[in-house]
Amino acid sequence: MTEGAGGDGAPLGAVPAHNFAVTWQLPFGLQLGNVGARMRPECIQEATSVRLDRVGRAMALALALVATTAGVLTACGSDDNRRGAATTANPGPAGTAGCGGKNVVTAEGATAQQNAIAVFDEMWAQYCPGKNVAYNPTGSGAGREQFIAGHVDFAGTDSPLVAGQIRPAAKRCNGNPAWDLPLVFGPLALVYHLPSVRTLVLNSEALAKIFSGVITKWNDQILAELNGGVVLPDIKIAPIYRSDSSGTTDDLQRYLTVAAPLSWTRGVGTEFQGGVGEGAEKSAGMIQAVGATPGAIGYVEKGFADQAGVPFAQINTGNGPVPLTNDTARAAMSAVEFAADGNDLVLDLNPMYATRQPGAYPLVLATYEIVCSKGYDPQTFNAIKSFLSVAQTMVRPSFRRPAMCHCPIKSRSEWSPRSMPCSSHGLRSDNRSVTGSQ
Repeated sequence: MTEGAGGDGAPLGAVPAHNFAVTWQLPFGLQLGNVGARMRPECIQEATSVRLDRVGRAMALALALVATTAGVLTACGSDDNRRGAATTANPGPAGTAGCGGKNVVTAEGATAQQNAIAVFDEMWAQYCPGKNVAYNPTGSGAGREQFIAGHVDFAGTDSPLVAGQIRPAAKRCNGNPAWDLPLVFGPLALVYHLPSVRTLVLNSEALAKIFSGVITKWNDQILAELNGGVVLPDIKIAPIYRSDSSGTTDDLQRYLTVAAPLSWTRGVGTEFQGGVGEGAEKSAGMIQAVGATPGAIGYVEKGFADQAGVPFAQINTGNGPVPLTNDTARAAMSAVEFAADGNDLVLDLNPMYATRQPGAYPLVLATYEIVCSKGYDPQTFNAIKSFLSVAQTMVRPSFRRPAMCHCPIKSRSEWSPRSMPCSSHGLRSDNRSVTGSQ
C-alpha cells in the first residue's frame, strides 16, 4: 500500500486537524475467527451494557457476540454494492455518522480480528453503498508499523502501542496522540494434536514449562497429575509458535508472566521468547502446523480452532479444570479494568490473567483499533468515523432480529471504570450521538 499518512496520499502536515471527540464503549465479542465475511442483519447479536464499580470513574462496557457458527454466512446484499460511487448524502442507520468521506479505508494488522472487520465492512457496504475497508491481516506488529509509517488509515492489533511507538505514532498523526480503542475480546484456544486424548487439562505452570522447553514429553509427571485417569502418550511435545510479529503471542506471554511468574521468566512481546519449537505464520498457519504435527501444541483465537475442528485444552486455575466456552471466557472478562484515565483506552488484563474464579477461563485477548485522535484529512476522517459508527450500530439492541444464528452473550454485572462514557465500535460524543470535532 502506498497511500500517504492521511490516506489520500497527502502528508498529514498539509491537512487540517480533524479530531474525534469520542466516548468509546467496549464491545467485547467472542469467537471472531469463524465469522464469515458475509452476514445477515438478523445474525447480529444484541449488545448489553454491564457495570463493575471502580473508584470514581464511569464507562459502559458492552458485551457483544458477533457469531459462533462456523463457515460463511449469507449476505443480504450483493458484492456489487461494495464498490459503487460514494454516497455522501445517505445518513446511514439511525445514530451513525452517515456515509461521508472516501470510499476505501485502509487498515492492517491482527489476524484474530480479520473476520470481525469483514462482518463490519459488509454492513458498512450495505448502509453506505460503495464503501469498503481494505483490511490486510498481516499480524499485529506489522499493522502497527504500517500505521506509524502512514501506509494505512488505522491499525488492528491484539497489543496496544508500546512505549517506543507512541512518539512515532503521534508524528504520523500530525503531532497528535494516537489512540488504542478496544474492539473485541477473543479467547485463546490451546490447540493440540493428540488423537488418543479427547480431553487435555493444563495449568499456567505446565504451559509455561512446555513453551520454554522444561517439559518435553506428553507423559511427563506434571501433565499426568493434571490429567488423572487419562493415558498420555510417550511422545515428544512439539510447541508451535507464531513466527510473525503477533499480538496473540504477546497475549500468551503476558498471561504466562502473570499466571506463572516463577516458570515463565522469558518476558513478553509480539515475538515469541520461549526459545523452543517451530514457527508458523499467522493464525491459519498455526492451525495448519498443529494439524500436521503429531504431538503439537499451539495457540490461536478460538474461532479459528472451531472452524478447523481441532481440539483445545482446558485450563486448571486451581479450582478444577475449566473448558473454553463463551460462558467461561465471559466469566474471566469481568475482571478486566482500564489501565489509566484518558482517551487512550488501553486495558489492564492482568486481573483476568490472574483470576482463580471457579468457572473462569483466563486466557482471553483484547483487540484494538489504533486511530489518530487528530490529523486526518476530511475524507479519511469522515470515512473512518462512518465505518466505526456503523460497526457500533450493529450491536445495538434495536438491530436484533428474531432469528439468532449464534450463541448470545448475556449481560453480567455493571461496571463503571471511567467518568467519560464509552461507545461500542464507534466514535460518539458526550451526548451519545456520533460526532467528531473538526
